[in-house]
Amino acid sequence: MTDIEIARSTKLDNIVEIAKKVGIQEEDVEQYGKYKAKISDRVYESLKHKENGKLILVTAVNPTPLGEGKTTISIAVADGLRKIGKNSILALREPSLGPVFGIKGGATGGGKVQIAPMEDINLHFTGDIHAITTANNLLASLIDNHIYFGNELGFDKVVWKRCVDLNDRQLREVETGLSGEKKIVPRHDKFDITVASEIMAIVCLASDLKDLKQRLGNILIGYNKQGQAIYAKQLKAEGAMTVLLKDALKPNLVQTLEHTPAIIHGGPFANIAHGCNSIMATKLALKLGDYVITEAGFGADLGAEKFIDIKCRKAGIKPDAVVLVATIKAIKYHGGVEKDKIQEENIEGIERGIDNLYRHVDNLKNKFGLNVIVALNRYVQDTEKEIEFLKEKLAEKGVELSLVEGWAKGGEGAKDMAEKLVKLTQQKEDRFSYMYELEDSIQTKIEKVATKIYGAKGVEFSESAIAEMRKIEELGYGELPVCIAKTQYSFSDDAKNLECKGDYNITIRDIQLKAGAGFVVALAGKIMTMPGLPKIPSAESIDIDEKGEITGIF
Repeated sequence: MTDIEIARSTKLDNIVEIAKKVGIQEEDVEQYGKYKAKISDRVYESLKHKENGKLILVTAVNPTPLGEGKTTISIAVADGLRKIGKNSILALREPSLGPVFGIKGGATGGGKVQIAPMEDINLHFTGDIHAITTANNLLASLIDNHIYFGNELGFDKVVWKRCVDLNDRQLREVETGLSGEKKIVPRHDKFDITVASEIMAIVCLASDLKDLKQRLGNILIGYNKQGQAIYAKQLKAEGAMTVLLKDALKPNLVQTLEHTPAIIHGGPFANIAHGCNSIMATKLALKLGDYVITEAGFGADLGAEKFIDIKCRKAGIKPDAVVLVATIKAIKYHGGVEKDKIQEENIEGIERGIDNLYRHVDNLKNKFGLNVIVALNRYVQDTEKEIEFLKEKLAEKGVELSLVEGWAKGGEGAKDMAEKLVKLTQQKEDRFSYMYELEDSIQTKIEKVATKIYGAKGVEFSESAIAEMRKIEELGYGELPVCIAKTQYSFSDDAKNLECKGDYNITIRDIQLKAGAGFVVALAGKIMTMPGLPKIPSAESIDIDEKGEITGIF
């Protein structure tokens, strides 16, 4: 059976019943049909003095193009904890339509461990990402409208981009205002994918409606001829944008196929944004559940680093344990095994590629000071010989591993992991630390992440990046955290350098201030904020029949 067939064959509980499992009353859920709901602001307010549950972060090794199953593992762990009698809850990101119609085809787990209703979540869900797209483009239209009617603020350079929640490389560079109207000002422009929009980051980092509005007003949108910054609040844009986002700010409640409550909210990419679900969702989940399973995008060098250095710092939280997802195929991939041979048994390839796993464990355990366990996400082609070899190699390093078979067995396939996690979260030794201090210069912060986490020899900055760093520091934003936009496939900034042997540098070609979100973005290598579709996109196989049933989402 396909994922969508498995999801359809499972009878879901009414969302009101799911809410009651974690103590949310019917009057505090705003229903979007039988199986989806928004959670009222009143819930957190009534629980904010309650002690937090245990926070479990799920991250991964550097992935192969199809991913290693972090969401699948996250759901399996949450279901597994319920299997052993624990009050667990999920706090995950929302899928973007870019990957749904691109290479992944969906992002709600797989097999017997899925969040549901999977078609709704993968498509329009409760409209959050559409609201973010509209708020982003409203600001863009207000900027150009202001310029059209005289440019009183003196825009000389516009830095705010339009966005769309699709992979469309044609929009990376565009010319706008070509109608030839008398007062219209043509200019070169660019599009981002919505999940890379600063507004997505703002929604995920805002603490409440008031904070959201203030952050929207603080968005840097351009510069005048004197080099002075112009902000969204100078256009009086933040009020209307907040109106568009007022419902999107509320976390969404759904369920797993085994009826574990799941809060799904926010969805920034981790390679081009900060890669975590919303602070509001995570903090709410910590009040509702005894064990909260959350996820950071892509490998631990990206998602986990940003989760810790940006989100944890802002929210005042830290993980009690980290699950590092690995797959045999990813280890072989980073050992130089060719894609068409990756499903064949290859002990030598595992031995060559296991360094990628070791480095992530070392970063999490010894750099960030966190309790780590490796989750081996089992695939049908994995052989017993390969699994035993990996277990032995990790045991030699003193690293605990749990074989997770959630895809085939549901929560039952994650009970071993659940038992081990309960013990791991009880370890009280506090060695937690960030990778840099906020007082460090922007350049120093980038260099610390690049050398300590990526293992780079050093960092090379373009002249324009150096100029932007100076300008940002002159504007008074030098103490913001950094969000490095880098390929997810490698510790380096070269997607083809999978094994990362020898010395390599990280090249920063551009720096961007995200004053509303509260961080500085450093663009490394050839990373794009508007992805493109693969040669054969998933969109080609997504369809709907005469009965209205969707096919092709997986």
